[in-house]
Amino acid sequence: MTVTFRREGNAGLVELANPPVNAMGLAVRQGLLEAVRWAEAEPGLDRVVVSGQGRAFAAGGDAREFDGEPVPPHLPDVLDAIEACPVPWIAAAHGVALGGGAELMLACRYRIVAPGTRIGLPEVTLGVVPGAGGTQRLPRLVGLAAAVDMIATGKPLSADDAYEMGLVDAVADDPVAHALALDAAELAARSALSSLDGPEPDEMAIDKASASVARRMRGQVAPQKAIDLVALSVSTPFAGALRQERETFVALRTTDQARALRHIFFAERAAKAPDWLDAEPQKVESAVVVGGGTMGAGIAYALLLAGIAVTVIETDADGAERARANVARIMEASAARGLLGEDKRARIEAALTVSTDYADGASADLAIEAAFESMEVKKAVFSALEEALPVHAVLATNTSYLDLHEIAATLNSPSRLVGLHFFAPAHIMKLLEIVQGAATSHAALATGFDLARRLRKVPVLSGVCDGFIGNRILARYREAADTLLMDGATPWQIDEAMVAFGYAMGPYEAQDLSGLDIAYANRKRQAETRDPNRRYIPIADRMVHEGRLGKKTGVGWYRYPGGGGKVEDPLVEDLVAEEAHFAKVARRDFTSEDIERRLLLAMINEAADILAEGIAQSAADIDLVTVFGYGFPRWRGGLMHHADALGVDAILADLRALETEDPVVWRASAAIVACAERGIGLAEYRPGS
Repeated sequence: MTVTFRREGNAGLVELANPPVNAMGLAVRQGLLEAVRWAEAEPGLDRVVVSGQGRAFAAGGDAREFDGEPVPPHLPDVLDAIEACPVPWIAAAHGVALGGGAELMLACRYRIVAPGTRIGLPEVTLGVVPGAGGTQRLPRLVGLAAAVDMIATGKPLSADDAYEMGLVDAVADDPVAHALALDAAELAARSALSSLDGPEPDEMAIDKASASVARRMRGQVAPQKAIDLVALSVSTPFAGALRQERETFVALRTTDQARALRHIFFAERAAKAPDWLDAEPQKVESAVVVGGGTMGAGIAYALLLAGIAVTVIETDADGAERARANVARIMEASAARGLLGEDKRARIEAALTVSTDYADGASADLAIEAAFESMEVKKAVFSALEEALPVHAVLATNTSYLDLHEIAATLNSPSRLVGLHFFAPAHIMKLLEIVQGAATSHAALATGFDLARRLRKVPVLSGVCDGFIGNRILARYREAADTLLMDGATPWQIDEAMVAFGYAMGPYEAQDLSGLDIAYANRKRQAETRDPNRRYIPIADRMVHEGRLGKKTGVGWYRYPGGGGKVEDPLVEDLVAEEAHFAKVARRDFTSEDIERRLLLAMINEAADILAEGIAQSAADIDLVTVFGYGFPRWRGGLMHHADALGVDAILADLRALETEDPVVWRASAAIVACAERGIGLAEYRPGS
C-alpha cells in the first residue's frame, strides 16, 4: 500500500509509503482519500496525524504523470477533503515537504516538522504553478509578501525559517510524538486556512516579485502566473481563486517550457555513475590541489566544505601566500552571504594546508591538478605527484582542453589518471565533467563520480577530445559568432540575439568577463593542427594584440568606463570593418533570427558530432553540460532537447542550405543524418546503434 492508516488510542496515524520520496501520484491520492473516509467513519478519533515513511514526508506530485491527462482523484479534491474532515489532521513532517507535500501540510490544521526539514513550493522551477491550493492557503497563513516570495522563486525554507515565518507551528525532534501530545481542545478550535480572510493588500511585494522574476527568470511563463494567482488571494473568494489556480496548473503542465524543465529535472536526477562501472571508489579523506589560483582555490574550498582535508601546493612562497588569500576571499564571501558560520569556518581553516612541498600531501587519497594550461607544466606536476603520493591515490587533472592521453603517458601507472573538469567558480558551479582516458581505471572513474556526489555536483562522463563536451561546443559557438561578426553583424547585435533567446549574456560579453586572452591562448595552441580549409577569423586575435582583453583591462568588445557597466564601442566596429576589408568580405545585414538560427545550428551540429563520436554518452548528458556549465536556458531543456523540439528534419534542411556557403563548417553531422533517416530524435540516438 502507498498509504497506510491505523488507530492508536484516540488518534489516527496515516503514513505515506511511496518510496523513495513519497511522491503523490495516483495511488497516494487514492490512499489519502481512503484514509479520510476511514477517519470520518472511525468513532472517537480526536486527531489524524499524517507523516511519511523513509527519508521524506512528501516530495510533491509525480511529475511523470504530467504528460498525460489528469486522473481523479485530483490532489485539490483530496486536500479539500482533508481540510473539511471533522477530525482535524496534523502534518508531522521530516526530510522534505515540497510541492504537493507542502500543500498537504497547508490543508492540515496543525503543522510540525523535524529539525532539518525543507518546506517549499518549487513548482515554478518545473514550469507550472502550485495546483492544489498553495497559492491561496499560504498567503492566508503567512501574509502576501512572504507567500509571493516563496512561491515565485520556488526556493524551499529551512525548518527554523518556516517556524519563524509562521508556516509551521512547531519544530520537534519527533513530530509524530509531538502531534499525539497536543491538546485536543486546541486542535478542535483550529480554523481551516480556506475559511480565513485573504491577506492584506501589498502591491509593493507583488511589484517586487514581478521585477525579480523578470530579471532572474527571464523568458519563463510560470513565475509571473504564480504571482498573479497569489495576488488573487487578497480579494477573490477561496473557491473561485482555487479554480483559477487549477486551470492555470493544468494549462501549464503540457507547455513546451514545462516539458523542457521536467526533462532537465529527470536528467539531473539520473546523472550518476554508469551501470557498467563495477569498481569501488577510493575513499577520499584528504586531497592535494596543485595550483591555488582562482580555479584551484575554488576546488579546494569545495573539497573543504565536503569535509575533506586539503593541501594546496604552489610553486613558491609568494604563490602560496596568494593561494591562501584566494581561499580566504571565498570564505569571506560565503560568510557575508550567511553560508559559512564561525564554527564551520574554523573547521575549514584547520583542515587547510598551503605549501610549496609536495611531501606535505604525501598521505592524500586524491590529487587534483589545477595548474597553468601548459602540457609541460602538467607533465612536471604529475611526475611530482606520482613520486610523492601513495600508490592508492587517484590523480586527476582539471584541464579544459589538453590531451588526457598525453598527460597519462608520463605516468608509470596511467590508470590512476582521470579528468575532473570543474567550472569556475568551482565551489558554486554544479557541473563536473568526468573525463575517461583510454587507460583510466574503473576505480579512478568511480572515485570521480563519488566525489561529485559528495560535492553535490552534476557529473557527466566525457571521452577525450579537444575541449571535451562543453568547451568543444563553446569553441564552435564562438567560431560561428566570429564568422557572423566578420560578415556583417556587431558584437552587441549577436549578444542581444542570444540574450533574447534566453542566455544571461551573449558570447562577446561573456568573453569580456573571462578575458579574451584565455581563448586566444587556446587558439594559438591549436594553430599547428587547424584544418587549413577551415575559415579563420582573426578579429579576436587583433583585439588581444591591441590590449583589449575585456573587463579586467577596462576595454574589450565593450568599454567599461570607471569599472562600471558595459558601453558599446564604435572603435570595435571600425576594427571589424578593417578586417573585413583586408579579407575582401562584402558585409551584409543579419536579423536577430538569422543570428540565433546560425549559432544554435552550429552548436547543435557540433554536439551531434560529439554524440556520434561517443565522446558524450547521450543527448541528455549534453543537455546537462550546456545548462549547468554554459548558461543554456534551462527552460528550453538543454541544447539537444531544444534540437529535438526544432526537429532533426528541419535542422538537416537548414544545415544543407548553409553547407552551400561553407561545406567545411556546415557539413551535417552523421548523427543528425542518421536520426533523419531513421525518423528518431537525438534523444534516442546512440553511437553505433
